[in-house]
Amino acid sequence: MFVGCQTGDNDGLEKLATQRSRLHIAYTVRSCSQGSHCHQSQRATIMLQYLLTAALAYVVWTLVCLELNVRKARDMKVPYVRIPIDSNNIPWTIVQPLVYNLLDRLPITWSSYPDFVRYSRRGWSFADKAQATVRLGPVWALVTPVGVYLHISDPGAIQEILTRRKDFPRPYKELQLLEVYGPCISTAGWEDWPRHRKVLASPFNESIMKFVWSESISQARAMLRYWTNLSSAGIPSVQRDIRTVSLNVLAAIAFRKSYDFYGSSEPSVDDTNSYRDALMTVLDGVIPLLLIPYKILASSWLPLPKGLAKLGKAAVAYKKHMMTMLEDELAALNQGTPGSGGVMTAFVRALDVHKRETAVSPPPAREDRKGLSVDEILGNLFVLNFAGHDTTANTLAFATLLLAAHPEVQDWLAEEIKLVTKNSTEEWDYKTMYPQLKRCHAVFLETLRLYPPVMIIPKTVTQPQTLEVGKRTLTIPPPTGVSVCAMAVQTNPDFWGPDPLAWKPARWIMNPAPRSGSSPPTEGQLAGEELLVPERNTFLAWSEGPQSCPGRKFSEVEATAVIACLVEGHRLSVKREAGESDEDARKRAVECVNDVNMEMLLKMVDADRVKLVCSRVD
Repeated sequence: MFVGCQTGDNDGLEKLATQRSRLHIAYTVRSCSQGSHCHQSQRATIMLQYLLTAALAYVVWTLVCLELNVRKARDMKVPYVRIPIDSNNIPWTIVQPLVYNLLDRLPITWSSYPDFVRYSRRGWSFADKAQATVRLGPVWALVTPVGVYLHISDPGAIQEILTRRKDFPRPYKELQLLEVYGPCISTAGWEDWPRHRKVLASPFNESIMKFVWSESISQARAMLRYWTNLSSAGIPSVQRDIRTVSLNVLAAIAFRKSYDFYGSSEPSVDDTNSYRDALMTVLDGVIPLLLIPYKILASSWLPLPKGLAKLGKAAVAYKKHMMTMLEDELAALNQGTPGSGGVMTAFVRALDVHKRETAVSPPPAREDRKGLSVDEILGNLFVLNFAGHDTTANTLAFATLLLAAHPEVQDWLAEEIKLVTKNSTEEWDYKTMYPQLKRCHAVFLETLRLYPPVMIIPKTVTQPQTLEVGKRTLTIPPPTGVSVCAMAVQTNPDFWGPDPLAWKPARWIMNPAPRSGSSPPTEGQLAGEELLVPERNTFLAWSEGPQSCPGRKFSEVEATAVIACLVEGHRLSVKREAGESDEDARKRAVECVNDVNMEMLLKMVDADRVKLVCSRVD
């Protein structure tokens, strides 16, 4: 019995031992798991502490730098505005559109926001107009943690800044983004700039303006035929169609490439096969192209989005077109035959000079060189296409929607066109007609005044400089940014009267023809009208001084011809939405025109949300 009992106890002990062993294993596993979680938690806590410490250090360093720059502005004794983030801060550049899209939805006026909210927005100049100048004076500083940026809107000081280009150079490092294909006039230092300017300006002389005029008329009339044949749904994309016209004009005049107009609802067969279509794709995607080398975008081994891959393909195709045209011109020069006569001819001659300069030993000093290398030619061709095309095209898009919103201005233009053309069906002659179309020219100038492609002309100071601003002498230490405020001077009531924000092309007409009731002016009365010559440095659409835009006359002739064609025998109107009056439709068009962004140049955010209708008139 004792033995039997002992045996039973052994079985119980074995079971107990087995249970204890299992519990021990479970406890051990649970303890290890808890230890692992604890260790991971500790690491996460340490990592969070590091991140918070780094963030705090960044904030403190930012505030220190901001206050040091504030002290610099105080030393210059100018009014200043603090903003916590520099406009060139890349993360902020990406995030800020989302922030301001939200703020724009709030029922708060722009002027009611604190200064640091208003002036942290990219392209704030458009909304601000001349408010800062009126409130703070003709010179004030925008202070960021990165630097001090003086904003100048005094015409006399602007004159000094623009003429003393060695003392107030461009911020070349910031502009180097434009070197997509090579160095160019926009990024050239003051030693190199003259040779770039001379080559670029030589083809854009008075002798080619007749061809600019005739090609602009031909393209604009083709666009009008397309517009008037559309259904009552309206024009799909006024902005796109005008860009096509402008691009075709530039291609024909500068590169002797002739293209027929095609409308926005008639897409090209291929986006990269032709020079025109490759360039259109490149210009449409210019922002990513400036940030990402086109060779990376064109790489077949990268899984890029379809849009970026298409852009890369177009960028490569565009370069091939440029190289082909350059080689053709070079072959013509070597054979002693005349070239195309466009920009390429001037570039080939500059390339020939460059080869001769590099062949001698020692080569001429940098400031004595006259030629351009292949990379410099390609860089200038890109900037020429970008700046020479988009600036005029965007301005014409603004003007077209504004004309549709102001039928009285169309009637005012029609008076001039009728008297100048005398209802003749003959080809419009450049020499006789262009000087007479002062009202059409005024529409372009007034649109540029209120919607300048570039609202601020950036300069910098690398050595201590003095500047006369009004009755005081300002001493500017380096490094300081200097911003010529084109938008501020072009909307300042001191220079443009009590209603400087109103779009009134008639303000550009001196000695306006007198009216007798509803009777239109006579030919003699119209001949007495003259274009206003603004006070110096109060209208900076093409800049001023030695570095002013060489393509000014080209753009003026093109735009005047297009605007005249738009109104000759046609009227533009805003297509009404359901339940909308004509007046409400026009207000909606003006709201669309004033909804802009500043990616590279001033441009409407969504011009296509307003549809226009083009109709013939007797």
